[in-house]
Amino acid sequence: MNAPAARFLSPSEAARQLGITAKALRLYEERGLIAPGRTPAGWRAYGAAEMARGAEIVALRALGLSINEVARILSGDAVILDRVLAAHEATLEARIRQSGDSIARVRRLRTDLGRGKMPATCDLIGAVRTRPAIGVAFDLPWPWGGERFELRDVKLLNYIVGPLGSGKTRLAQRLAEALPDASFVGLDRTADGGAAVRARLDADPAHKAKVEASLAVLLADGAVDSAALTTLLAVLEADGDTILVIDMLEQGLDAASQEAVIAHLRRRGPEARPLFFLTRSNTILDLDAVGDDEAIILCPANHSVPISVTPVPGAPGYEAVASCLASPEVRARTEGMVAWRPS
Repeated sequence: MNAPAARFLSPSEAARQLGITAKALRLYEERGLIAPGRTPAGWRAYGAAEMARGAEIVALRALGLSINEVARILSGDAVILDRVLAAHEATLEARIRQSGDSIARVRRLRTDLGRGKMPATCDLIGAVRTRPAIGVAFDLPWPWGGERFELRDVKLLNYIVGPLGSGKTRLAQRLAEALPDASFVGLDRTADGGAAVRARLDADPAHKAKVEASLAVLLADGAVDSAALTTLLAVLEADGDTILVIDMLEQGLDAASQEAVIAHLRRRGPEARPLFFLTRSNTILDLDAVGDDEAIILCPANHSVPISVTPVPGAPGYEAVASCLASPEVRARTEGMVAWRPS
C-alpha cells in the first residue's frame, strides 16, 4: 500500500494551528526564521518540518524574546542563549523569593487562626498575591465627558493605543497624576539631542554605569546606539519605585532598537515596577507576542470610555488596535502627518 501523501497547510491554516496571525508567520519568513515550501502553482505550503520550526519560534517568542534573539538562538548562538538563560534564571529566582515570602505570611495566618484569631481581609489578600495589587480610578478629562475610568489590577507592561486625536496623551497624563508615585515622561526628553540627560548622567556615575550596562545588552541584541536610546534608558534605569508613563516609547528609535527595547522590558523580573507607554508601533506592540502580565488600553476614535483589549483576533477592540499600529518604517515616514478629508 502506498504511504499517504504528506499534509501541507496554507499560510492561514498554519497560522491558525500555531496560534498566531498570518501576518506574523509572513514576518518570520521575511526574517529568515522559517522557509515554507511551494506548491506547483507557487503558493506557500507548510509541511511537518515547517510546522515544527514554527512551533519552536512561537514557544521562544512566548518567553519574551525578540525576533532577533530567536533567530540567533535557532542558529546556535551560545552567547545570546547564555544571556537569555541568565535573565530567565533571575526571573525564576525572584518568583521563588516572592513565593517564600507568601508561604511565610500564610503560615503566620494559619498559626494565628489556630489560636482563634481571624486574619484581617487585607492581610489575607496580601498573603495570597504574588505582587501587591495596584489599581486606579478617576473621572476622565476632556475630550471625554467626565466618565469614570478604572483599572483594577495594573500589569507590568501597559500599552496605551489610539488613533490621532483620540485623547491617549491626556489619558496618560491623567494616569500619571492618579497612580501612586507615578511620573509622566513626555517627548521633551529628547530635546537638544538628549544633552540635558547626558549632563545628568555625567554627574551621577552610578546611574551612568547602569545605563551603559543596559545599552551594551541592547546593542548586542541589534539596537542602534543613539541619543534617543540613551535618553530612554536613562529614564528606565533611574532609581526608585516610580511608575513611569512614557509618551511614545518608540520616539527616535529605529526598528531594530524598538525590537530590542521591548524584549528588554519583557525580561524584567516580577518585582519590577509597572510601566505605561503610548505607542503606535507594531514592533513595540506585537499583538502576537503580548504576555499574561501585559495589558492594552484602547482610546476609541469616538471618545467613548477607554477599554482594555484582549490581544485575540475577534475580541472587542482588537481590530481597532491593529488599525492604529504601523511598522517603524511607516511611522517614521508619516511622522507628524494628520489624516484629513477635503471639504
